[in-house]
Amino acid sequence: MNGFDGHPSRHARQRGMTTLGFLILVVFIGLFAFAALRLAPVYLNYIKVAGVLDGVYDEFDSQNPSRSAIRTSVDRRFEVESVSVISNRDVTITTDNAGFLIEATYDHTTPFIGNIYFTVKFDKSVLVRR
Repeated sequence: MNGFDGHPSRHARQRGMTTLGFLILVVFIGLFAFAALRLAPVYLNYIKVAGVLDGVYDEFDSQNPSRSAIRTSVDRRFEVESVSVISNRDVTITTDNAGFLIEATYDHTTPFIGNIYFTVKFDKSVLVRR
């Protein structure tokens, strides 16, 4: 379209993204990608912990287990799965009317950029019936 003076109008020339806008977008996407890379191992460790507790549930549910047998199984499974974020001592086993409540509640902190850290809280529990 032509303006009144024969030159293309300003709206016809404004197309696309400026270099500054593009750089801001790249930095923004890059920060999110870097955050995802920093948080992926944290969630993979949680999947291991949840798998250990689910495995203990599958092994002992309705088998009338003892607290020491459950503790031994958790410790062995942590070693096999290479769980390093929490230890066997961080897993609480409490007696419930129906059986044993096994809980893994912990925080996992990982660095992001400089003095900025991500702290993720996890809480996984299973009830092993007698």
